Amino acid sequence: MKKTMLSAAVLMMIAFTSCKNEAKIDTEVTTTPETEIATTGAEDLAMVETTFGVRGNCGMCKETIEKAAKSVAGVSSADWNVDSKTMAVAFDEKATDEMAIHTAIANSGYDTEQVAGNEEAYNELPGCCKYDHAMEMNQSGTKM
Repeated sequence: MKKTMLSAAVLMMIAFTSCKNEAKIDTEVTTTPETEIATTGAEDLAMVETTFGVRGNCGMCKETIEKAAKSVAGVSSADWNVDSKTMAVAFDEKATDEMAIHTAIANSGYDTEQVAGNEEAYNELPGCCKYDHAMEMNQSGTKM
């Protein structure tokens, strides 16, 4: 009898815990021509994706530019396209803003559409990374 009651109690506990309702996470996405914002209720993030032009020449430039962007708290991804001179970046709008990313890249020696590169940092770049300051940024063909 005790075994039967104990078994019934265990089965009820299992049934009770397996029937718990789990919280549903709703995601809201707002899109504009230049940015995409996604907010998630559970994490309370405001992710923004944007693109902008950055001057540079080569694969070494790519590493430095992306590293500079990713050094900004809140940046989740950064990808600079060597051919189009375009930077695609995703970041948490509540942790940082786009200008902080431009500034970090400029501090590493590279011109962005918003901030001129730091001259001392530019002078320290390897020869292959010394880009033409008149170079067109955002050569992707899309207007920024």
